[in-house]
Amino acid sequence: MFLIIGINSFAQNTFSITGTVRDLKDGLPGASIYVSGYKIATVADNDGKFRLANLQPGSYNLLVQMVGYLPYSKSVVIADKSVQVDLVLKENTVELSEVTIRADPNRQKYINQFKDFFIGKTPNALQCKILNPQVLHVDFDITKSTLTVSTTEFLIVENKALGYRLKYMLDHFEYNSRTRIIYYSGHPFFEELKASNARKKKFTLAREIAYYGSSQHFFRSLYNGTTQQEGFLISKMVKIPNPNRYPEYVINTNLDKIKNIAEKTGIRKVAGKVDTALLAFWTKQMEMPKTIDKFSRADVLPDTLVHDYNQNLKWLNYTDALLVQYTKEKESLAYSKTGFWIFRPLDVPENEISVINLMQAPVRFYKNGGIYDSRSLLFEGYWAYEKVADMVPMDYIPLAKTPSSSK
Repeated sequence: MFLIIGINSFAQNTFSITGTVRDLKDGLPGASIYVSGYKIATVADNDGKFRLANLQPGSYNLLVQMVGYLPYSKSVVIADKSVQVDLVLKENTVELSEVTIRADPNRQKYINQFKDFFIGKTPNALQCKILNPQVLHVDFDITKSTLTVSTTEFLIVENKALGYRLKYMLDHFEYNSRTRIIYYSGHPFFEELKASNARKKKFTLAREIAYYGSSQHFFRSLYNGTTQQEGFLISKMVKIPNPNRYPEYVINTNLDKIKNIAEKTGIRKVAGKVDTALLAFWTKQMEMPKTIDKFSRADVLPDTLVHDYNQNLKWLNYTDALLVQYTKEKESLAYSKTGFWIFRPLDVPENEISVINLMQAPVRFYKNGGIYDSRSLLFEGYWAYEKVADMVPMDYIPLAKTPSSSK
């Protein structure tokens, strides 16, 4: 699973982003400007001007919402000085014109799949609701077994487990039922739900549990060099030759022999000369994966893995795949019943296990746990199981040193 959200890093000096929101003619008063991944927002004044203050160096995604216009996002990088930007919105012609809606008998089925793969199937997901599913455009390509979902408006998700109302600008969602790979990218903005003091305490506890052991927590601790102290063990998931598969040349040799017999005699004419069971065996051998994953016992030391990129970024590069155990929480029964479970030797404790596959090197990340180029990673295991329902803002600061309960 890939997840793209707003990213930045912490530093001592703070700066601002100022600018104007406008269309092709004038400034747009009342436009809402959000910082992706955070709870930071402002509203444009009568001239369309805005200011976001007290921002630390890093990379941000600004989100703009205005009635009658398409949602807009812009990436802004703060290095060592404040930044000024010009945000130009386009009219939402679909919204302004009449729309003919074609009934799709499978639409609800696809939306339910989208909810499962976007919001998730965790206990927190059961308390989440998409408030405006009508803005979703769904399409299923039967030839590619791929479900894609898009929208030209902010998707509103109410999370009554963590106490957030998310405005999510969905850039892209794709699920391939053949490969079982889920990819979605977008920009969330967090708003606090109104609640009583007792309810707020429950939100706080739930947020602590959601944060600890998450990929955000891991990359923060990796940046600070505190992975072991905070409960993370890093090793490798190594690919080894599949012991149940014959060597490639043996498979090809036997298939060629069967093919030659079939060409000379014709399977239909002299069916007895071709051993169909043998043909099925070697065909199955060819279809088997050449490698399998092996749980490595050797620890990977963070000092050998992490390098400085600049004053705000660190990077890592590695072979095989990283296997990350979070030792302070055990995998839940709900998780064990999903298809995300990672194989482990019987003597390995039931810690939460995630696998980080490197898709594009290097991986650059910030102090707050944000990934600079999130397409470079593919998660398996627990971090693939946890999705939007278990997200907290990128500037979330935990209250406790260790979680008070398990997920």
